[in-house]
Amino acid sequence: MKRFFFIFTAVFTGYLVFAKNEDDSVKVLIQKAKIEQAAGRHKMALEYLQMAVAVNPNIIDAQRALGIEALELRQFELARQSFLSVLSNQPNDPVSLEKLTEIFYNFRKWDETIKYGQKLLSLNAGKRINFMIGKSFYEKEDFGQCFKYLEAAFVEEPSNGEIPSMFARALVDMSNFKAAARYYLEAIKLDSTNNRLLNELGMTYSAMNDERNAVKYYEMAMDKGYKVDNNFIENLSNSYIAAGMPQKGMDMLLKLLEKRPGDIDLLNNLANNYYSLGNYKEAINYWDKVLYLDREEARALYMIGMCYIKMGDKNKGAMLCNKAIDMDPSLKQFRHVGGGPFGR
Repeated sequence: MKRFFFIFTAVFTGYLVFAKNEDDSVKVLIQKAKIEQAAGRHKMALEYLQMAVAVNPNIIDAQRALGIEALELRQFELARQSFLSVLSNQPNDPVSLEKLTEIFYNFRKWDETIKYGQKLLSLNAGKRINFMIGKSFYEKEDFGQCFKYLEAAFVEEPSNGEIPSMFARALVDMSNFKAAARYYLEAIKLDSTNNRLLNELGMTYSAMNDERNAVKYYEMAMDKGYKVDNNFIENLSNSYIAAGMPQKGMDMLLKLLEKRPGDIDLLNNLANNYYSLGNYKEAINYWDKVLYLDREEARALYMIGMCYIKMGDKNKGAMLCNKAIDMDPSLKQFRHVGGGPFGR
């Protein structure tokens, strides 16, 4: 029995000595890593920290330091693994939770961002966590949760224009244009040079049929350098027409047509605008061009019939409308609607 006791004591003592030596080795390696970090030699620091973790992977300080140094060198997968190793031993480690939240956010891993971010919030730790969680819910189109976290984020970051712009875009997605416009205006106060926001506000006012304000913000977007592509020109020109500046709008559409002569949507747009302005001959001209490109475009034929009715030739107009209905029976619903399938 005594012999067994002495053997056990010797083994246990040896283990303690070994463990102590391990801990001492890890401490030495961490200290060497700090020296290399201070000198700006991050690759060497990373190697020392990897050696420390290899000696004893359960020492949290070494794992955490490895994760931080891996981030410094943009080795994100190594950093992720290191921080997860820390959390496996110490689930509430705030540094690891915060770094993982940032990593997942930057890689657009929204569910993981929410998971680790909410854990951080429960510990009252971390920076910009409400913002990252709120944006994650925004990207997932869960606007109820998105608003909850973004409201808290705006209290923390009142000068962050991205927050009201996310509110605005979410409200547009829900067709709440009036509220969206208010948030766009708030975002523009914080970032008056953001031409994308100005263009989006223009589109929002257009959706509200407030075309004068739409024109105002489209023009501001253009002045601030927004790319004047074909879609932008078409939006602006339509708003000019609806805002009582038809010649300005039609001139823009006609110039655009020179670049896109076979664009059926643009031809329909021009025809519809001429129709709404009471210029039925020009409307017929452009719907004829639509039919030349697509003989099966029954709506264009129907609207040509409506033009003839508006010009007083009711028999010819009715004949063309009936022919169009034979081609597309869904047009029958517009037979007693004065504006035809375009609602004007």
